Amino acid sequence: MKAEYINPFLESARNVIEQMVQIRPSTGQLAIKDIQLIDHYVWIEIGMSGQMSGNIVFGLSESVALKMISAMMGGFVITEIDEMGKSAISELGNMISGNASTLLYNQGVQVDITPPRVLHADIARDLKTGKALAVPLIMDGIGEMEIQVLIA
Repeated sequence: MKAEYINPFLESARNVIEQMVQIRPSTGQLAIKDIQLIDHYVWIEIGMSGQMSGNIVFGLSESVALKMISAMMGGFVITEIDEMGKSAISELGNMISGNASTLLYNQGVQVDITPPRVLHADIARDLKTGKALAVPLIMDGIGEMEIQVLIA
């Protein structure tokens, strides 16, 4: 796995989150880690195929997801992740991945992405696990969202 695979996703995530949530996230430490299912977490999984294949997974705690959804909906307080909330958080992952695939294309790497799947620990047993490049994005006042890239 090459660390540069995650850079377009980091750049895209910072830009999209800044546009949607009005917070410029900072980047934590890059690590290679095992993907683990954690209770009270939400994952947005997007598949990639083409010159780079695998999955991109955005992981965030339910409390962070609620804050992100609330910010995306103009500050309206959200207390549970209902269908509208799933749609909003799914679209965030879709926008990040779509922008990242454009950045990759501009670097000469053609990648197609699948529609996002929003998963919780209780139903995420089919989430592909293994080693991933992982970087947390730290958002002041909201929390962290981890970007995990699993390249086949």
